[in-house]
Amino acid sequence: MHIFYRVAGIALVALLGACSTVPPAPATPPAASREGVVPAVPVADAPLRVIAVGDIMLDGTSRPVLAQNGYDYAFAGVKHLFGAAPIIFGNLEGPLTDRGTAEQDKTYVFRSPPDKVSQALAGAGFNVVSLANNHTLDYGADGLVQTIETLDAAGIAYAGAGPDLKAARRPAILEAGGKRVAILAYSLTLPENFYAAPGKPGTAFGHEGHVRADVQAARKQADIVLVSFHWGQEGKTELREYQVRLGRLAIDAGAAAVIGHHPHILQGIEHYRDGVILYSLGNFTFGSYSRRAQVSAVAELVFDGDRVGELRMHPISVNNFEVEFQPRPLPPAAAERVVAELTELSAARQTRVANEAGVAIVRLPVAVAQQPGSANTTAR
Repeated sequence: MHIFYRVAGIALVALLGACSTVPPAPATPPAASREGVVPAVPVADAPLRVIAVGDIMLDGTSRPVLAQNGYDYAFAGVKHLFGAAPIIFGNLEGPLTDRGTAEQDKTYVFRSPPDKVSQALAGAGFNVVSLANNHTLDYGADGLVQTIETLDAAGIAYAGAGPDLKAARRPAILEAGGKRVAILAYSLTLPENFYAAPGKPGTAFGHEGHVRADVQAARKQADIVLVSFHWGQEGKTELREYQVRLGRLAIDAGAAAVIGHHPHILQGIEHYRDGVILYSLGNFTFGSYSRRAQVSAVAELVFDGDRVGELRMHPISVNNFEVEFQPRPLPPAAAERVVAELTELSAARQTRVANEAGVAIVRLPVAVAQQPGSANTTAR
């Protein structure tokens, strides 16, 4: 992971590649502010629920389908899984822009119609997204600026990118259920010149020192801190060593949960100390056809005070040959297979997964007496 120590001096140069990895809510959301707090609708006398999904990219081969059916179509099949959750989070893969110039040396560049997609996101309940990924600057700084303007206008908070490094490292803070929830986001994917630096727009790179300091600072501002990482190897369930190290570092620093994406497929879950690490949520609604990326899950984090008490993973189909860019819950037999796969992958992280009617459940105990660096395998 030598790249951890090379971020600050990166210049604005041509892209190095696409989709490659660094080697070893309310229906009408309230106005968002990067300087303040975004209120979310609380549910009285109910535990705080946070919904998290993987990669959202509404361009590519999905564009003609969505142009015909409308962009709400992309979320209609699973919107019911969100319920009344006051915080709904996803990774927004690619800018919302009709400005800027496409990066010339990048194989895959994406952008989506700003107003149409932002309205569809807000209509589905999304009120916070990560911009820390390898497509956010596909249309340069102009595209990033318009993306931020568009999200602000739609009342959707964001984290992980900005006009400079300080802004990119700043958390989105939302209020829900009497809690302040801070969300930080980082990218560990190429191209390197997408990373923000002092005076340079871009994404927040997941430098270990930055992550630790940012989580600790956010914990002083908020009751709950969530950290999102764009990391890992595409199409692989095997974790890279830095994912484990960085995910655990975030929990050690005070995060309640880590939410990963980029591999396009599900990876395992780890119950570590008093938190939980979701190494990859896979695709959510993604504008490409893939034989590999066929199943995923909607994650539901149910809080017990300021910590995750229970994680529920609702299996969904993202096989666009069948669902045509509209993810849907899997039928019972297929859902059982996804839960079985998550059980096996998570067992390698010493984490127990229960199967309850085709939903993967991880329960965290009330009291945890653990030393840093050791996983916890006890389930209530």
